[in-house]
Amino acid sequence: MVSIPHRFKFKTVNMPPTPQEVDERFDAHAYVRAIKTHQKPAMKDYKLKKLNILFVTAFHLLALYGLFTKLTVAKWQTYAWTIFMINLSGLGVSAGIHRYWSHRSYKAKLPLKIFLTACYMLAGQLKIIHWVRDHRVHHKYSETEADPHDTRRGLFFAHLGWFMCEKSPQVSEKGRQLDLSDVLNDPVAAFHDKHFELLRLFFCYILPSDIPVYFWAEDAWVAFLANCVRYVWVLNITWSINSFAHRMGPKPYDRELMPSENQYVSLVALGEGWHNYHHVFPYDYRSSEMNHFLNPTKKFIELMARIGLAYDLRTPSDDLVRKRVLRTGDGSHETWGTVAGVPVLADCSERGY
Repeated sequence: MVSIPHRFKFKTVNMPPTPQEVDERFDAHAYVRAIKTHQKPAMKDYKLKKLNILFVTAFHLLALYGLFTKLTVAKWQTYAWTIFMINLSGLGVSAGIHRYWSHRSYKAKLPLKIFLTACYMLAGQLKIIHWVRDHRVHHKYSETEADPHDTRRGLFFAHLGWFMCEKSPQVSEKGRQLDLSDVLNDPVAAFHDKHFELLRLFFCYILPSDIPVYFWAEDAWVAFLANCVRYVWVLNITWSINSFAHRMGPKPYDRELMPSENQYVSLVALGEGWHNYHHVFPYDYRSSEMNHFLNPTKKFIELMARIGLAYDLRTPSDDLVRKRVLRTGDGSHETWGTVAGVPVLADCSERGY
């Protein structure tokens, strides 16, 4: 055990290789686990980011106004377009910035990378390099002072409050220590970084609002408000993974972690709510071992693999997952859970990693 500041203790868990070769640059960050994950964080003064507060408040108010005043006047094509864009931008977050860029759970050819980047730009979130940096820090220091959206500070902070505040020195320090060379050396990510503001303006705000106006003569104000609804919805669904999926649900893979299996988050987040599994096996492209229908991102990646645009899909072995469930799970696993309410224990002849 190694003592570090802020009274938190960590131990490094040495993970075995996946069926594909594991590159430690992308995986080492994911296997540091807080022992006292439920310890109350130290009190701190938050430095508010007033521009972010104004920005997010304005868009939420516009979205609410659109829902309650324009819901009945929009054309059916606008409804269909909004739902389509919600799923497309959500795919850019789940299959793109999360499972590909942040965790490298599979490899993508150039056309797929461009498509996923375009979908991610529809979501209107951070630069690729910044999103990846923050997410890798989150996995390495989950529920500690260095976690960008530390759930111990409350559901609101994990969901939205972190976006309204300056990062803590610990978050910034740990972010600077990460190896992000895979993103920095990628030409698609470099193009996105160089033209970020222009691309976000066009893909997130202009394009989704203008298509309904030009193709089926939707009222411009109605189209704009529909896009505000889409944008705010995708933001909150993304944030719900950091909040609700870290607080609510069983923990069949590691009972000491705060991330949980949340089927409701998975339903709206294209399969991103199986979070206890994901924090134990972050390199798995499926983000869940179960063949849930609540995981359309997995189906999309497999489709891309069948047509040759994705390859080297990474997964842990079934035996590895089983051993982890038996060793650290809370007994709620569908197959290796409990018998008559008593957790199944691993065979003493089988060693976990």
